[in-house]
Amino acid sequence: MNDVIEPRIHDPNAYFEATELEVMGRVLPLKGATALELGCGRAWMTRRLAEDFQVARIVATEVDRIQHEKNLAIADLPQVEFRYGGMEAIDLPEGSVDLVLMLKSLHHVPAGLMDRGFAEIHRVLKPGGLAYISEPVYAGAFNEILRLFNDEQRVREAAFAAVRRAVEGRGFEFESELFFESPGCYMTWEEFEDRMLKVTHTRHEIGPELHGRIQTAFMAHMTPEGACFKKPSRVDLLRKA
Repeated sequence: MNDVIEPRIHDPNAYFEATELEVMGRVLPLKGATALELGCGRAWMTRRLAEDFQVARIVATEVDRIQHEKNLAIADLPQVEFRYGGMEAIDLPEGSVDLVLMLKSLHHVPAGLMDRGFAEIHRVLKPGGLAYISEPVYAGAFNEILRLFNDEQRVREAAFAAVRRAVEGRGFEFESELFFESPGCYMTWEEFEDRMLKVTHTRHEIGPELHGRIQTAFMAHMTPEGACFKKPSRVDLLRKA
């Protein structure tokens, strides 16, 4: 364990602008790797990893059965295997993957299962393998809109606490931490509504009054080029000791 550098939940002076893919390309040995992506969602990043970074094999898991069924219909990614399941019970042999990726998915895991999940990540990683944990930071204009209908402060804090525990005696070394802001634009309100409100993995209770407040807050950022935000994120890179 690194006794000098410790994970931080937020550092307002440390951010640089980049996309998630650019950050992964910078810090991960992706080419030819065997990777496990926990919580792949719509598999957009899965596709980019397979096609742009030549990852040899990706096992991509998802706990949302509706989205998982959609992912199973993807037929043009032969190096990707989609599986149903979460981080707390990974159906892979011990020491079988080079990389584990969690891209904005850790805070969706029930807090009581996070420690078991990190134990599973440690089990399936090869010695010296890397766990790349990317989480949204609870800050910024985009977060102010999201918190109107889905305030994630507590679950994100729980996710960060689980990362700290993982490097405090659970077999991981703290390799590095990065803070970055990724640009994100929505050309219309309908696009934002579809991508953020009409998700199948979470049931949002949004009545007409709240729906109007969300739309008003979003439209305050609308320009002829769309509503664009800089979304802050933190990456914790852990290595299996």
